[in-house]
Amino acid sequence: HVQLVESGGGSVQAGGSLNVSCVASGVTRDQYCIGWFRQGPGNEREGVASIYAGGGRPHYADSVKGRFTISLDNATNTVYLQLNTLKPEDTATYYCAAGTLPSLNSAHFDYWGQGTQVTVS
Repeated sequence: HVQLVESGGGSVQAGGSLNVSCVASGVTRDQYCIGWFRQGPGNEREGVASIYAGGGRPHYADSVKGRFTISLDNATNTVYLQLNTLKPEDTATYYCAAGTLPSLNSAHFDYWGQGTQVTVS
């Protein structure tokens, strides 16, 4: 049974930084992908970044390339998303999700966390 527990987020002024993390349990070693998605007020859910435990390059949405960095600690099954140079339009609830394919397509993710709020003013 896969479970995802997010932490981090919060409020920051534009230009600032935040870090969110996601601990995955019940995943098969080296055969899972963790993605970060976000949904802002009145917006559809958007893929932000993903990383595959089995290797390969992470995927990033164009809107966050160069500002956000995703990383994985294989020892603890923890995925970190560093959010730098934040903009007001980054304000959203951020969700981590687990799947088995290296992808940033939400349809490829079967398990979802509860979400953590990021607010940029």
